[in-house]
Parts: sequence; structure tokens; C-alpha cells
Amino acid sequence: MSLENHAEFKLSITKALGDQLAMALRDLSPAPLTEGNIDLLPRHKGVYQLFRHGDPVYIGKADATLAQRLNKHHKKLKGRENIHLDWMSFKALSVDEDFAAVAPEKLLIDRFQGDGQAPWNENGFGINDPGVERDTTVFADDHFDQLYPARLDWVISDLPQGVQSLRTLLKFVKVALPYTFRYAYNRTKKESYYDQFEVTIQQSEMTADEFFRFVSAQLPDPWQVMILPGYAVMYPKELESRSARKYYIAGEEFLAKPAAGS
Repeated sequence: MSLENHAEFKLSITKALGDQLAMALRDLSPAPLTEGNIDLLPRHKGVYQLFRHGDPVYIGKADATLAQRLNKHHKKLKGRENIHLDWMSFKALSVDEDFAAVAPEKLLIDRFQGDGQAPWNENGFGINDPGVERDTTVFADDHFDQLYPARLDWVISDLPQGVQSLRTLLKFVKVALPYTFRYAYNRTKKESYYDQFEVTIQQSEMTADEFFRFVSAQLPDPWQVMILPGYAVMYPKELESRSARKYYIAGEEFLAKPAAGS
């Protein structure tokens, strides 16, 4: 029996918020992802959208400031193969009120992924170190790091020259590289281990490839460097992954893991 004075109504506040955020972004014009354009942003937290050739590929949030987060993406993309910064553009929204409570980036991700957009979300584009447990992960062909691997021809500039500890060099390069370089004992008291190795740097620049070969030559067996699609790791143990692109051992580089004793 139907009632003229009753009807069912489903309230979806999250969908309404997601739609409002999407509409606000839609009304904006993308700007090239340049340091100059990023620095013009107000010092607000908020959400942003990245575009590649005009197609939306990623939605993120900035808990500190929009410029801080977008500059990290700018640096990361500079260090990747198969992509150019002039392909990239962005839109941004300042979202101050109840920012954490409404999770605006999640609302937008759901909204855009429902339309088959934002393919970089939940697919490896994040700026954080994936962690040691991911070092043996087999990356899918459409994973961000497989499509846009870390550049080994990246030039590390303004190297500290002269005689110094290996620890000093490692700390400098870790900051200079536009992708993760994780090595044993970093951020622990054991990092002083590297102080016992003295190195001499005579040039102001070297590529990432040259650096990894150089640093692997400074450390005894069983130290190894392994290059994964999007980052590099260095540990005093046998390293192996089906996704590894290259290994550096005792100053030599290998595209595949050398047999024991070779």
C-alpha cells in the first residue's frame, strides 16, 4: 500500500561533497607543472589534480601546503624515464575547513575513478618510500614505476669534492636523487658504519649510474646495490628481485644477477 505522505530518501553527503569538489576543479584551467606556477600558490593545504597531455592521471591532498606537495611531485617526475615535465599540468583547490574529517582527496578519487580516470592513484605514484617489504614485489606492466622508471642517467650536481667519509657522500646523494635511495643503517646509530670508508671525489658531477657503480666498489662483500623500477636499495646481503633492472656489485654492473662465485 503506497502512502501519499511518505517516500524513501537516501542521503549521501559524501557523494554530494565529491560532486562539489569535482565541479570546483572542473571550473579551473590547468597550469603547466613548473616551479614558477607552483610557487604562486597560496600557502594553504588542499587537494590537487595532475594531468598528463591534458588527461587527469592523479588526485592528491596536501596536509601542509599545496606548493610543498606539488614540488615533491615535480622533483619525482624530473627523475623518470618516458615522461617530460612539459606534458604535465595541474589544478589545485584550497580546502581548509574540516580538511581531515572529510577526506576530500578520497571523495575525488572515488568520483574520478568511477569515470575511468586518475590511473596513477593507488598505482605507485606516491612519494613515500614503499618499504623493504616491497623490494621483492613483482610490478605489473601498468604500474607507474614500470611505465616511468627511475633515470639512471640523472646527473647528480654539486658533489662534495675532496677526501671525505662515505657517510657524507651517501647522505648528500640521498637528498640529491629525485627518487628513493634506501641503504642499510640509514637514520640509525649504525649509520656511523660508513665513517670507516674514506673516499675521494674529484669531479663535481656524476650520473646516478656512475655513483652506484662507484659506491658499490667502496664496500666489501656481500654489499650490493639493486635498482628496482622506481628506486634503489643498498644492503650487505644477497639482493634479488624479479623486478630488478640492474645490480651493482664490487664496482661492476649486471643486468641479471650473477651466479654465485662469478
